[in-house]
Amino acid sequence: MDSKRMRRALFAMVGMFLLLIAVIALMNLETVKSKLGLVEEPEQEMTATEEQADTDSGQIGNDLSAFLRDETFFDEEPRFKSIETYAGRNVFLMMSSVAKDLRVMVVDSVGRLVTGAPFTIQVQGAGEYTDEDEDGIIYIDGLRAGEYGVSLQELEGFHVPNTVTTIQVRQEIEYRVLDNIEYLMLTEDDIDPAKEDKAVNGAEEEADGSENTQMQFANGSAKLGIDVSKWNKEIDWEAVKEEGVEFAIIRCGYRGASSGALVIDPMYEENIRGAIDAGIPVGVYFFTQALDEVEAVEEASMVIRLIEEYDVDYPVFLDSESTGGSGRADGLDARERTAAHKAFLETISAAGYETGVYASRNWLNDRLNMTELSEYRTWLAEYADVPAYDGYYHMWQYTSKGRVNGIETNVDLNLCYMNIDTSINHAKGAAGYSGVISGDSGNVPTTD
Repeated sequence: MDSKRMRRALFAMVGMFLLLIAVIALMNLETVKSKLGLVEEPEQEMTATEEQADTDSGQIGNDLSAFLRDETFFDEEPRFKSIETYAGRNVFLMMSSVAKDLRVMVVDSVGRLVTGAPFTIQVQGAGEYTDEDEDGIIYIDGLRAGEYGVSLQELEGFHVPNTVTTIQVRQEIEYRVLDNIEYLMLTEDDIDPAKEDKAVNGAEEEADGSENTQMQFANGSAKLGIDVSKWNKEIDWEAVKEEGVEFAIIRCGYRGASSGALVIDPMYEENIRGAIDAGIPVGVYFFTQALDEVEAVEEASMVIRLIEEYDVDYPVFLDSESTGGSGRADGLDARERTAAHKAFLETISAAGYETGVYASRNWLNDRLNMTELSEYRTWLAEYADVPAYDGYYHMWQYTSKGRVNGIETNVDLNLCYMNIDTSINHAKGAAGYSGVISGDSGNVPTTD
């Protein structure tokens, strides 16, 4: 059949279909008008006899749909619930373990933590544990190494999986990024920043008054850089670049001094994007309040998750400072603090990034065993014309009172003595960090 005949046949079929609809509509014209409200029906008054007859039969009036407008006709509660309501909210378990511990998170079908409910889990061989604070997370420590089966008990309003999930709890710590660390990461909207973000700058307390607050455009191999956080507010990174700043170390987050919550610096994303877009190489730092190695691995895991999408050329530093004596980690001795720091540094290093410790001179001397951390980079904070610290260091924060165009607040100024290869893209899926910094010339502060 040629195309002309096909078109004719198609038009004929459509025409017949339309004609059939028209005939049906004409045959039911009055009904259609009535349904569309185009016909006014004459009001009819019922006689007393008719009303009595309707009453006797259980029907009042001729309006058979009147019950739909009667608010008292139906039960207050629906007889049938939707499938979702009837079955309850679907919840699932996600688990992780660093060493001799178990963290269980209750999540919904789209992977969000389920809060506000006292979930209880059964851990085979260990007992029952309840989410007392109803934050969706149950943490258990002090477990023996081995395989554990975990099940979630029934709870009204929720549909729980009828299965036992197994997890391996290890005897020794493994320095690897926790897969579900995102569930522990909070923003400042979730906490009280005034209570949690309380780092005390030890270098300011130790300053001898001889510091140089000017930008030191060093000669030789040293580079001039800044480090910033939310305290520096919004930054014009193009103006910073024009000032001659050669690198920026950006705070990505901190652990709360009181609650121990893992908190993202509210200016982190804006700062790291702004610096990279302006052509300024970046590194990051994280303020720690870890009490032990397990918490240190959590902190390192958070940092990796925050930086993996960016080209981070400079090292990842662990900010080791006091919170004025009131912080959860202020009471650690040098051995405990060093062990926790090493767990952080090992986890960062295992992920392929260069890493190190930031601290003031006295903190490095008295609060840490630096001989155990000698394989990592040291970022010294000492506000003096010439540092008195006699250890080896790779970067020097020489003042917190610097002024740089594009930043309305005072800003920390630094000199870096490491040769950093910025030709490699360190973002996730790219070449990755080489783990090698060549030509170090630590302990060589240079001024102009």
